[in-house]
Amino acid sequence: MTPPPPGRAAPSAPRARVPGPPAWSGLPLRLLLLLWAAAASAQGHSRSGPRISAVWKGRVGQDRVDFGQAEPHTVLFHEPGSSSVWVGGRGKVYLFDFSEGKNASVRTDCENYITLLERRGEGLLVCGTNARRPSCWNLVNGTVVPLGEMRGYAPFSPDENSLVLFEGEEVYSTIRKQEYNGKIPRFRRIRGESELYTSDTVMQNPQFIKATIVHQDQDYDDKIYYFFREDNPDKNPEAPLNVSRVAQLCRGDQGGESSLSVSKWNTFLKAMLVCSDATTNKNFNRLQDVFLLPDPNGQWRDTRVYGVFSNPWNYSAVCVYSLGDIDKVFRTSSLKGYHSSLPNPRPGKCLPNQQPIPTETFQVADSHPEVAQRVEPMGPLKTPLFHSKYHYQKVVVHRMQASHGETFHVLYLTTDRGTIHKVVEPGERERGLVLNIMEIQPFRRAAAIQAMSLDADRRKLYVNSQWEVSQVPLDLCEVYSGGCHGCLMSRDPYCGWDQGRCVSIYSSQRSVLQSINPDAPHEECPNPKPDKAPLQKVSLAPNSRYYLSCPMESRHATYSWHHKENVEQSCEPGHQSPNCILFIENLTAQQYGHYFCVAREGSYFREAQHWQLLPEDGMMAEHLLGRAHALAASLWLGVLPTLTLGLLVH
Repeated sequence: MTPPPPGRAAPSAPRARVPGPPAWSGLPLRLLLLLWAAAASAQGHSRSGPRISAVWKGRVGQDRVDFGQAEPHTVLFHEPGSSSVWVGGRGKVYLFDFSEGKNASVRTDCENYITLLERRGEGLLVCGTNARRPSCWNLVNGTVVPLGEMRGYAPFSPDENSLVLFEGEEVYSTIRKQEYNGKIPRFRRIRGESELYTSDTVMQNPQFIKATIVHQDQDYDDKIYYFFREDNPDKNPEAPLNVSRVAQLCRGDQGGESSLSVSKWNTFLKAMLVCSDATTNKNFNRLQDVFLLPDPNGQWRDTRVYGVFSNPWNYSAVCVYSLGDIDKVFRTSSLKGYHSSLPNPRPGKCLPNQQPIPTETFQVADSHPEVAQRVEPMGPLKTPLFHSKYHYQKVVVHRMQASHGETFHVLYLTTDRGTIHKVVEPGERERGLVLNIMEIQPFRRAAAIQAMSLDADRRKLYVNSQWEVSQVPLDLCEVYSGGCHGCLMSRDPYCGWDQGRCVSIYSSQRSVLQSINPDAPHEECPNPKPDKAPLQKVSLAPNSRYYLSCPMESRHATYSWHHKENVEQSCEPGHQSPNCILFIENLTAQQYGHYFCVAREGSYFREAQHWQLLPEDGMMAEHLLGRAHALAASLWLGVLPTLTLGLLVH
């Protein structure tokens, strides 16, 4: 809901006579504004919401490209360091080269929804539903080579939950091979030394999120970890419907010794992922997405696992785990519901030299697949990194160094509204707060984000909707206004102040001005105080109605209207409206004068608006004088042609 346009002078006309608003046939103007403000504040907007909003206005053809038609099901593939992106749609594979501004597309069968794009050797492996006969093609230099039916590489329908993991010549998949048989989802090795699958009883209606292979200290100890959510076995009415899990498998698992275990994973174990805040009693049980951020020193135990969770009200939280903690839980925890001594080797242990797992060990793990200990977030408090009223769906994380050397982890989270939130986490979490600094609208046409890929080398995000694909830079520094103070108050680690502009730290040849004080970054600026707002004047008749509107650029600031040392109106950060409005219902003599809109964000104060309301009578003489000058000029211009013609005739 938006208010009627404010009755104020345009910036190009600092003085203007503004009549009172017309009579309203329905609700009074004041009531309409109050209802609008109430509706806006009811939407809620805490400091975990984005500080500012920005629309990415990239160049058509070079930063964003339309598909030319709706693509309800897509898959996106991007190789780090490349300026190109591949998108699979319905019966078509699109190639967009952003640096060259070129597009191309290759067609397959019409009833073929592309669900997998993967680089294999010199070509691109393309797999799709192919009218419920899952098949693959090899795309080499624009030529499509059919590979025939390949079960397990693509689902029968594009709506099915599917996950395919490649590691060298090995291929792992969660896709069922038969359309009408084997409906119980399994995690399979479909290509490798031997084909294996998980037992039908170890997971309850799983929805697979992410899979990865972790190379540990010994080759035989390499693990496959996959993240999923499943139905909660606890049927208590107060228990959540879903439980979030991480499962482990030994990559070298060769199956068991008995007929019941020979074709099954013998090293399967699962653990619960906990994402809850005990201080606020908020629990987030539904895993949405996972992103793994490798340790820069190559220590696999220090790999950070970012998980996006939601609850039944579609509020979200981000919890961060370490692979070391996950590995420790599987190595040391007892099994849930198993009260006897564990067999040797213990369930889940990887054996060297491809030794088969003893039948007793398999039977215990198969009947008690869950470990008793839960995986908790990193940090002394074991709490979420942050939680929000927004519904997040996907996450990628970029580790970067600011110009002063400090490390930051920058999270990019997609929302169900088709926007991206940019959240900054200090490298040393205890040193500062996590800040949601920006909401980015990446498309010309608002739509849900179907896929997102991060290129840390080129510092770009690649996102697509059903209509278009966009290349969004990580360093959107030009959106910050307000001079040096506005640039540093953004707390954007990609941006700094240099030669009178807010610039990217990567575009400057020298070190730019960045603050290391997150509480008062503006104090680093050469000018200690921000510029004052320009004065705008308006003349009003007594007893008229009027309102002043102050744009709320920062959602983390409190905006206040001041008049004669009094605070007339205050809009807190929870105010969802884009403007802080001061309504004057019946203008009296005491209400004329100067009005200041002041934005306060921590210790930072900025004058955002300055208006002077003048009595209409005080402007009348100047107004009449201006009319007289205009009338004299028009009379003179009217007489001048007659005199000129007379002189010519004479």
